[in-house]
Amino acid sequence: MANPTLQQPSFLLANLKADATTKPLLQRCQDLVKIIDEYPAKELHLIFPWLVECVFGSLDGVIAGWNLRLLHSRSNEYNIVMDFLNPSGPMMKLVYKLQAEEYKYEIPINYLPGPVKACIQEGVLPDCPLFHNKLQFPLSGLLTLNIAFNPFEFFMFNFAYCLISPKNYPPGQYGSSTDSAYFVLVDTYLKYFLPTEGSVPPSPFSDSRGSVSAPSPRSSSVSFASYGIHSPSLLKHHIFHQPSVNADPAAQEIWRSETLLQMFVEIWLHHYSLEMYQKLQSPQVKLALLQYRLSMSSMPCQPHAPPGSGTLHTYQEPFSPTEEHVLVVRLLVKHVHAFSNSLKPEQLSSSPSAHSHTHTSPLEEFKRVVVQRFVHQKLYLFLQHCFGHWPLDASFRAVLETWLSYIQPWRYTGEKPNPQPDQNRTVPEKWESFVHENLLMYTKLFQVFLNRAVRTDLVNAKNALMVFRVAKVFAQPNLAEMTQKGEQLFLEPEHVLHHRQPRGYLTPGQGGSYLSSRQRVVTDMVFKVKSHVYGLEGQDCQYKQMFGTELRGAVMKLIQIIVQARQTAKRISDHSSEVAANKSFLSWFGLGASDLNHSFPGAEPEETGEYLKKTHEFLDRALENLCQIFKLNQGQLNQLISNLGSLEDDGNSKQLPDCVQSENGLILTDLGRRQIINGLRRFDIHYQGDPELQPIRSYENALLVRLFYRISSLINERFGRHMNALCSRPDFLGRLGRHYLTNLDSSTKLKHSPMSRHVLERSQRPKLSLRPLASYRTILLLLLFYVFGALLSLGPISSTVLLLAGGFLYGLLMTLFADKLKTH
Repeated sequence: MANPTLQQPSFLLANLKADATTKPLLQRCQDLVKIIDEYPAKELHLIFPWLVECVFGSLDGVIAGWNLRLLHSRSNEYNIVMDFLNPSGPMMKLVYKLQAEEYKYEIPINYLPGPVKACIQEGVLPDCPLFHNKLQFPLSGLLTLNIAFNPFEFFMFNFAYCLISPKNYPPGQYGSSTDSAYFVLVDTYLKYFLPTEGSVPPSPFSDSRGSVSAPSPRSSSVSFASYGIHSPSLLKHHIFHQPSVNADPAAQEIWRSETLLQMFVEIWLHHYSLEMYQKLQSPQVKLALLQYRLSMSSMPCQPHAPPGSGTLHTYQEPFSPTEEHVLVVRLLVKHVHAFSNSLKPEQLSSSPSAHSHTHTSPLEEFKRVVVQRFVHQKLYLFLQHCFGHWPLDASFRAVLETWLSYIQPWRYTGEKPNPQPDQNRTVPEKWESFVHENLLMYTKLFQVFLNRAVRTDLVNAKNALMVFRVAKVFAQPNLAEMTQKGEQLFLEPEHVLHHRQPRGYLTPGQGGSYLSSRQRVVTDMVFKVKSHVYGLEGQDCQYKQMFGTELRGAVMKLIQIIVQARQTAKRISDHSSEVAANKSFLSWFGLGASDLNHSFPGAEPEETGEYLKKTHEFLDRALENLCQIFKLNQGQLNQLISNLGSLEDDGNSKQLPDCVQSENGLILTDLGRRQIINGLRRFDIHYQGDPELQPIRSYENALLVRLFYRISSLINERFGRHMNALCSRPDFLGRLGRHYLTNLDSSTKLKHSPMSRHVLERSQRPKLSLRPLASYRTILLLLLFYVFGALLSLGPISSTVLLLAGGFLYGLLMTLFADKLKTH
């Protein structure tokens, strides 16, 4: 070659950047395949960061990349992208090729998960070993710290971060489909690196040493001493990160599975709100964390400052997961359960002491501890954040199903489904330990969901379905008993814990070493349950029993709201049926129901007909399941339903919501808001503007509406003062004028609507309205009247005089007998 070897990478990169704007994706991928095969790792090193950014986009979201979250199977480029990014495809081959040479690629710590970034900035070592011994200090100072990843870690970081990075999608497009290229790739990587059958396939590339070695602990030139902790090698006990020439090939390859899972968990789940971060920084948690990190060090640790001594205000992460984010997390949860449940029965039932004498493969050991040591803690905090911050709408279903997927690992055992219905399937006894070790996942999150449910519109079928789903899951035989037993274990006296606590035990949430064969396995469930609760909530937590008196009262409140929502749904369904029955051919002429205020024009599909029947069904079954879970007396429930039904019959639903009068109209109280949300009461919402300016209806003639509006506006402008004077008189003429020039029924209805006093006074001003004459019904009736007059030999003038006289006499009679009619 004419160019020197040192200039070749930049020349190659420049050519690739030029091709990215001119060549189609297929040709670019074909060129990249040839380059990856032909060029050595030394020349591919400089194009790798650029290529990763082109595929996944930049971390700041400015560069969109290939838009994997918007790429669907119906796209022409879908198969090209999937073949290129396949776990055995060209891109992964490039990763392995660079991995063999031990190249490093830096990521600014600003893009790390908020808690990890805050730990580094406060001088505390992150609990995840993925970030140990990788901190890079730039020459310019400590303002732009970086983390150095190996090629596989760098690739997986960018792939995982693609889900949460801000993207400027085209209008009308957003990533939320489960058939997108990104979602399918996540599923493919999980199945490849966390196989439920067999072992992890070996890397397709082999270097001169015969295999791609696992990354070794890198001794940084600058230790963590300047951050308050000194540790030369904190990965000593993690054997996946210790390459050995004579090691089992399976042990060398398993580090990819660990890295992938840790990267997914850290990037997708390791996000807390500020209050949660402060809670986790309690002295008890700090002390436990410090003890763990001291035990992980190979030499005595003498910190210059206490862990976490930095200011808490350095943690600022506005974490708002999207529905797409939660769906991908659910995919991860389901696959991790399937991966863990694929453990061989003989390995699962073997005693702890047998581990040191039997040759258990690293993959089997990984399956044994993958849920508790990697997923459990961060998923709990992730779900707790979502439960507390997610909007009170039907999109919460994604979060709910993620939670229900985690607390039902028996659904992902790979066994053939039982023909029995779900509610009749008994939870096997072998899952009792899982329920106890994840007690807060069942009890605490159920209480948070209960708090959401009482503030949700349960008349909506989608919201009612969510309540039914939770009640159905917890009503599975044996599950409530297992949960109650777990609470009893937690409430054991403290001396039991101190008596049984083994020396040096690390809780799962503290990230203990998961493959140490010498570690003692704690079998005492009292200690495990307490360690689980205290590890997540702190030693000073105030635990509320799921089956205690306080929560039982909250369940009864939810049942009351469910009963009220059932009655509201039935009332709306009956009203909709009546409206549908009244519709006929005469409605075209305006003879049917034409009041748009009672026809629910803006109602959602879930609030009409068929869906209201589903609402009633979901709520009925939810009531049955709640009674089964908490063993409620059916007689008390029936009494509650009958009492609420009698209140409904007394006209409670026709009353206004609870509110107070102010200068700007009615203002809802908190009680009134709950009444509206649950459909117990509502305002009679009516049109509050000028009736003459309402949109032209289908039963009105547009030309006549505009013509009569101009005429009436001229008359009202010319004689407005006279009309006001006439209608303000207290005598009979004033009453007669108010009958013709004001709409008393409309004014009465408006008083029951949330509107300002100024708008109410303006709507009561007397004025002449000719708009009813533009209705096709009125035109038809006038035409029939004049035809009938012609048959009686009456001319148009005589018919008009007769019509005006009849209208005057009708108004006269209505005015005379108005008071008597009101009393009746």
